[in-house]
Amino acid sequence: MEPHLSFRGRRALVTGAGKGIGRAVAVALSRAGARVTALSRTAADLESLTRECPGIEILCLDLADWEAVEAAVGAAGPFELLVNNAAVAELQSFLKVTRSALQRSLDVNFGAVLHVSQIVARQMIAQGVPGAIVNVSSQASKRALKDHAVYCSTKSALDMLSKVMAMELGPHKIRVNTVNPTVVMTDMGRINWSDPQKSAAMINRIPLGKFAEVDDVVNSILFLLSDKSAMTTGSSLMIDGGFLVS
Repeated sequence: MEPHLSFRGRRALVTGAGKGIGRAVAVALSRAGARVTALSRTAADLESLTRECPGIEILCLDLADWEAVEAAVGAAGPFELLVNNAAVAELQSFLKVTRSALQRSLDVNFGAVLHVSQIVARQMIAQGVPGAIVNVSSQASKRALKDHAVYCSTKSALDMLSKVMAMELGPHKIRVNTVNPTVVMTDMGRINWSDPQKSAAMINRIPLGKFAEVDDVVNSILFLLSDKSAMTTGSSLMIDGGFLVS
C-alpha cells in the first residue's frame, strides 16, 4: 500500500481556490501529482497561487455568472476530481436578512455547486471515467448558530444536494461526499476568532478543545477524493472536534 495519496495523471478542479482551504487543497493536489485548475473570482489571489505552485492552471470567474461559468469550466475540462469549496458568509440576524444577502448566498453556496457539478459530471459521464466530488459544507448545516440564518440554511441545502447527487451519479461511478468543518484556522478564521471571549464560547462546546487547522480539512478532502474511500459516497465527514456530540 502506498504510504501517501497519489493523484498522478488525474485532472482536478477546485473552486474558491484563491485563499484558505481551497488554496491549500489546490496546492496539495498539485504536489500529489494532479493537474489542477484553480478557480477564484480574485485575480490577485490566483496570480500569487501560480507563483507558489507554477503548475496550477487558473480560471478567474464569478460563480454567480451562470453563462460565464458554463463556457469557461466546460472548455477547461474534462475533470475527474472536483472540490466545490467556494462560499460566502453573509452574517445577519434573522430579522435583518436582506434580499441581496440571501440571493448572493444561494447563488454561490448552493447554485454554483449544483451548476459546476453538473458541468463536470456530464464530462465524466461522456468520457466514461469514474470520478469523485467533495463539497465543502460546515457544522453549521447541522446546528443553528446566531446570525447565521442564511449560511446555515444554504449549507443544509448543500448537504441534501450532495446526497441526491450521490444517489443519481453513483451508477456512473461518480462518488459525492461533503466535509463539514467547525471553525477553521485560515487567515480569516484567525482574525474572526482571535477574541478569547468569542472563541471560548465555541471551544467550550468542542470536546477536543480546539478549532480545526487547514490541514485537518485538506487531509479529509484528499481522502474522500482518493481511491482509499472507494466505497464512500453520500456521506458527511464531520471535522468538528466532536462539536455535534456535545
